[in-house]
Amino acid sequence: MSGFTIWNDSCILSGMSTVITKANQLERRLISFASAIVALSSKLPKSPQGRHICGQILRSGTAVAANYGEARGAESRADFIHKLRVVFKELNETTIWLELIAESSMLSRENIVAIVAENRELCRIIAASIKTARAANEGRF
Repeated sequence: MSGFTIWNDSCILSGMSTVITKANQLERRLISFASAIVALSSKLPKSPQGRHICGQILRSGTAVAANYGEARGAESRADFIHKLRVVFKELNETTIWLELIAESSMLSRENIVAIVAENRELCRIIAASIKTARAANEGRF
């Protein structure tokens, strides 16, 4: 399937111009974040502690993109909100693992400062999205 890019349940020929929506931009950003988590995990020590944290941060940090994809395919606004809350929970869990990596000096703060900043920004974006979706669901939007 080379020459095709999978994008939210549709195949688009590479090189074709497409309208990039905010949802598509956020999805790409979450995929990039998950990719950064994968790269970070490979730098963790191979000790029992490092392997444990590696597995945990891989699960939570890569789940955000997949769960956002699920949210985009939600069957109702309530389902959308629920799935966005799952994304938010996974981002919050990832925050804890990143803080533990920094606190325990498994990696230097310089190695994780950019991913910590992106994690915080994504938390803010998802929290705002949940708030907007809730308001629209309650007829206040």
